[in-house]
Amino acid sequence: MRVHLCAVGRLRAGPERDLVQDYVTRFDRTGRALGLGPFAEHEVEDKRGGGMEAEAELLARAVPNGALICVMDERGKVLSSPEFADQLARWRDGGRQDVAFVIGGADGIAPVLRDRADFALSFGRMVWPHMLVRVMLAEQLYRAASILSGAPYHRV
Repeated sequence: MRVHLCAVGRLRAGPERDLVQDYVTRFDRTGRALGLGPFAEHEVEDKRGGGMEAEAELLARAVPNGALICVMDERGKVLSSPEFADQLARWRDGGRQDVAFVIGGADGIAPVLRDRADFALSFGRMVWPHMLVRVMLAEQLYRAASILSGAPYHRV
């Protein structure tokens, strides 16, 4: 199952980019044998200033056809790491070819796209900057692959 990150904004060189790249590399390496990955990143920018609606349109175009859409949203479901790993495995085992994790801009994700999502995931009730959400998602993807492979990275 290919994993896509569709996000508003560009993550420039720096510590966040380095962390994302490190965890994505680990995820691709660990997930390959499990049928998870590869990981692809799709960054979009609304250069016209059209707000959430324009961003939602760009994000929707970045999502591969037929992909399961999982929006990152503070109103979404809060899962433990093992629960997230199980969810990924269910999507994969259910025959999903692609899953797209969608991260909105500063104002979030427009309701039109949020309502189209198959799943909404939250990293808690707090709002996080998009660059930190990317880091946390990349780490949780690697952690999920590690849990599913039985590797010792995740400790209870």
